[in-house]
Amino acid sequence: MVLDPADQHLRHVEKDILIPKIMREKTRERCSEQVEDFTRCCMDSGILMIVKCRKENSALKDCLTAYYNDPAFHEECKLEYLQERGEFRRPGAPTKKRLQKLPTSM
Repeated sequence: MVLDPADQHLRHVEKDILIPKIMREKTRERCSEQVEDFTRCCMDSGILMIVKCRKENSALKDCLTAYYNDPAFHEECKLEYLQERGEFRRPGAPTKKRLQKLPTSM
């Protein structure tokens, strides 16, 4: 069975799992300052992190939520996924390359 590299149709697993995974990875990069602040606070606070790190946790959630709710960001991640998928579907793509790029766990 040959799959069309230009096909834009998304399966359920792609919409609900693979594209959101790309979004999570990109938001961690884009919100890296908030992630670092929250991580540092948690490490410094120990068991009291729930109380002491509310400000950092709130800033991190606000940053992540802003990206998750942005339709343009979702579209950017979707197009990135479709481009990668198209490369893997192209005839003659090395099998080894395909195996390296496929996600193995969520």
